[in-house]
Amino acid sequence: MWRGAAAALLCLAAAALLRRGFEPRARLLSAAELARYRGARGDPGLYLAVLGRVFDVERGRRHYGPGGAYSGFAGRDATRAFATGDFTQAGLVDDVSALSPGEMLAIRSWLSFYRHNYDPVGKLVGRFYDENGAPTEALRQAEAAMEEALKFQAESEQRKEQFPPCNSEWSSAKGSRFWCSKQSGGVPRAWAGVPRQLVEPGARGSRCVCVRPDGPLWEQHSAGGHGHSGDLAAPRLQEYAGCHPLAQQCVLKG
Repeated sequence: MWRGAAAALLCLAAAALLRRGFEPRARLLSAAELARYRGARGDPGLYLAVLGRVFDVERGRRHYGPGGAYSGFAGRDATRAFATGDFTQAGLVDDVSALSPGEMLAIRSWLSFYRHNYDPVGKLVGRFYDENGAPTEALRQAEAAMEEALKFQAESEQRKEQFPPCNSEWSSAKGSRFWCSKQSGGVPRAWAGVPRQLVEPGARGSRCVCVRPDGPLWEQHSAGGHGHSGDLAAPRLQEYAGCHPLAQQCVLKG
């Protein structure tokens, strides 16, 4: 009976550890050790690292082994190149500082890919993990940057729903034409909207978007709010000179 009780207690303890984020001690590799795993004859294996996390990529040998298109990633942490596509020796490095939100999302996507497709081996001691396997400030900053990038992406998707891009065309004879439809910008919707110039913070110029000219504000739209002018009064919107404010099409000569 006591054995059953002890087993139950062990199960409870294990569950508690998992809930607290317990992670079995991972193998720690130095940069010199990881460099031995390039998949060449006589090497002990074929590994690569992303954000300091080491994966066994032997099943992808044709890609990562000697002569493979991505052989430069083997035996090192070349996280930056996953985002930039710079496969030179200068680009195959682990420094991800100053990367754009889109590039940080690319790294996040690659890390997810390796987690789902290759076996984890351990951690690389260096930029992202210290000699005890604990995350460094560089890793915390990278993870925070990825979270900010996710937030930025979600906000961008929301802005695209609220202000879908216009259709546009240009010809030397007729000039520029902007128009809105229920499919413009690849955003299907129940309304077409009217063209406006949207000036976003940090942008060098404006871009054409379609704006709902009636009904409640966007924030109140899904909640069944009431209103009459849609989002026409939203900040950073400008009318096209010479075009009727409620026209679904605007033609600019020249």
